[in-house]
Amino acid sequence: MAAESPAFTLTLPVLPLDDEVVLPGMVVPLDLSDAEVRAAVEAAQAAARSEPGKPKVLLVPRVDGTYAKTGVLGTVEQVGRLADGDPGALIRGRSRVRIGAGTTGPGAALWVEGAGVEESVPDPLPGQVAELVKEYKALATSWLRKRGAWQVVDRVQAIDDVSALADNSGYSPFLSTEQKLELLETADPVARLRLATQQLRDHLAEQEVAETIAKDVQEGVDKQQREFLLRRQLEAVRKELRELNGESSKDAAEESDDYRARVEAADLPEKVREAALKEVDKLERASDQSPEGSWIRTWLDTVLEMPWNERTDDSASAYDIRGAKAVLDAEHAGLEDVKERITEYLAVRKRRADRGLGVVGGRRGGAVLALVGPPGVGKTSLGESVAHAMGRKFVRVALGGVRDEAEIRGHRRTYVGALPGRIVRAVKEAGSMNPVILLDEIDKVGSDFRGDPAAALLEVLDPAQNHTFRDHYLEVELDLSDVVFLATANVLEAIPEALADRMEIVRLDGYTEDEKVVIARDHLLPRQLERAGLDRDEVTLEESALRKLAGEYTREAGVRTLERSIARLLRKIAAQHELGERELPFTVTDGDLRDLIGRPHHVPESAQDPAERRTAVPGVATGLAVTGAGGDVLYVEASLADPETGAAGLTLTGQLGDVMKESAQIALSFLRSHGAELELPVADLKDRGVHIHFPAGAVPKDGPSAGITMTTALASLLSGRLVRTDVAMTGEVSLTGRVLPIGGVKQKLLAAHRAGVTTVIIPKRNEPDLDDVPAEVLDKLDVHAVTDVRQVLELALAPAADGVEPAVPAAA
Repeated sequence: MAAESPAFTLTLPVLPLDDEVVLPGMVVPLDLSDAEVRAAVEAAQAAARSEPGKPKVLLVPRVDGTYAKTGVLGTVEQVGRLADGDPGALIRGRSRVRIGAGTTGPGAALWVEGAGVEESVPDPLPGQVAELVKEYKALATSWLRKRGAWQVVDRVQAIDDVSALADNSGYSPFLSTEQKLELLETADPVARLRLATQQLRDHLAEQEVAETIAKDVQEGVDKQQREFLLRRQLEAVRKELRELNGESSKDAAEESDDYRARVEAADLPEKVREAALKEVDKLERASDQSPEGSWIRTWLDTVLEMPWNERTDDSASAYDIRGAKAVLDAEHAGLEDVKERITEYLAVRKRRADRGLGVVGGRRGGAVLALVGPPGVGKTSLGESVAHAMGRKFVRVALGGVRDEAEIRGHRRTYVGALPGRIVRAVKEAGSMNPVILLDEIDKVGSDFRGDPAAALLEVLDPAQNHTFRDHYLEVELDLSDVVFLATANVLEAIPEALADRMEIVRLDGYTEDEKVVIARDHLLPRQLERAGLDRDEVTLEESALRKLAGEYTREAGVRTLERSIARLLRKIAAQHELGERELPFTVTDGDLRDLIGRPHHVPESAQDPAERRTAVPGVATGLAVTGAGGDVLYVEASLADPETGAAGLTLTGQLGDVMKESAQIALSFLRSHGAELELPVADLKDRGVHIHFPAGAVPKDGPSAGITMTTALASLLSGRLVRTDVAMTGEVSLTGRVLPIGGVKQKLLAAHRAGVTTVIIPKRNEPDLDDVPAEVLDKLDVHAVTDVRQVLELALAPAADGVEPAVPAAA
């Protein structure tokens, strides 16, 4: 049998409950001060006078102004005063009522028609429902015991009706209005009990988690309190011991207070100050034994030592452009290109300062220059001169052989022995945010599994980004936009393209012989006299001696070997004087050099005996090339194999690259196809092997600029006409005999000048490059700009009467 609640129909006054739900079986006090509540109770009392029983009202939840579809029939048990003295009524919920249409009734209350909700409960209860009842009572008992409500536990245990047990959860204070409304609108008692059980189970689970968290927090607080008390006791013991031993030192609290005071007193940017104060907070919480305290102290020391707002005021000479240029000229001879660029930078900076444009878009007017040139031309010392001219601090950062990206951006603080990168250390060493930083040998930077330092330099050397540079160690923004970066390199091609694009390239192509003489007289000689312990009036070098040292004892783009030769000469004179073999003062002439430091090492080809010159035989031509040490002369030798013993074909030796090998093929093909036109006996070339050799075989060589040199050597070999000793050439050759442009004209002409060559052949399209060549070099060279190989042969080959017999007999 199933126990069912009877269905009924009633007309009742509505008692709205705002954000509150009353379930059947609940007894609730209501405040009659509310007009709607008082109207409903009065209407119910008026209706009860004509009907037996207690006044009846319909308790309807009202959520956000909307009435629920299900209400509860309630009886007014008592009307009187509440505990606070206000008028009130005690109402008991009886059963669920489905709300119907509105109707009329006495009083000011709203009247509606309602239909009772039937509730069917199996009797006896099935095992599953019985287990559900048992589970709900167990959960409710557990929750009530935690709250100490023992009397309520007995009342809940005494409830056997499924519907009443489910509605009893309406007293639960942890249920929300929506959850109670869901219980009210669930007509099936078993489903309602299952819902109430789930709600109670979820609440107990949340409560258990909250209790666990609270317990953990309490344990942590207790532990911290114990640790705090023990540390205070330990500090007191240490203090007593120090006083007993007459020692004085700061404890951890005093130390952290000292750091806080230093940070607050320091002139730091706002973001840096915030980061530093956070680290001071961590230091105050860290224990003495924690390694983190040591990391934080080291980091704070580094931050406090950085010159965040320190800037060197540019000297008066920096804004006196003529004065700055005079400083550069006094300390370096030559190098007009780089001096001009530095002068332009200073002029623009002066104008920006005059117009109040010191900072634009968060960035200042720094500069990034790359000085590219052979060794010994003064790239590194030029950085010091720039700093001197501007009145700024100078720091040199050696990048040669650096392979770790952390060397540039620093290490993370968690690593043992972590340090900031070299850029941050350079700024710290300078003590200024606008120094001149020289990045020496930037083309020697390598990369391995630890990263690519060149990639880390991309942000450092980018004027659009380096005002917010972040070092991995500092982890705060560092403004590098006011720093003047000077990078030095020997080979531009060794610098990654993306990095080279961020720098302004200034080429230092080497010195002329006249510039070397001036440098030796004004800079090298005084320095070496001091190092040798000699006074300036004790040893004098005539200009002829300096010129011979520069021209015959050394052959280089820079002046390092020249300085070493002067040092060797002065040491020799000092030693002879100490041995009593030479009296001082002494004037060195060009004739004394051989007796003092031996014979010259680089005698010009034109100064040698005609029979000993390399071009004394047909098939040898003089070319010009560019190496990492500047320009140099390059000889090309060609020979033909005997038709009976040699194999046909082209043989190339001298460690040539693919481009140079292709140039040799092109030269040979041109002569084969245009031999008759050039009056060369090339009919039997297909049966004889051709061998082209570039001396200095241990040195790799590549590039297209030796094309006309190889063509001239082969033409000399075939015709028997010698190549003029005083002629050197450079240019790429095409299959049609066109002479195409090449690079490095200035370096090549300087090399030709050093080698004693007087005539140089270059491509016509390279003629504009002659503007970069010093005038004193051009005055001593006869430069011919040509467009065709025929012009090259006409200029380079000696007349036939001065040569020997052709290497290949003319065809019959």
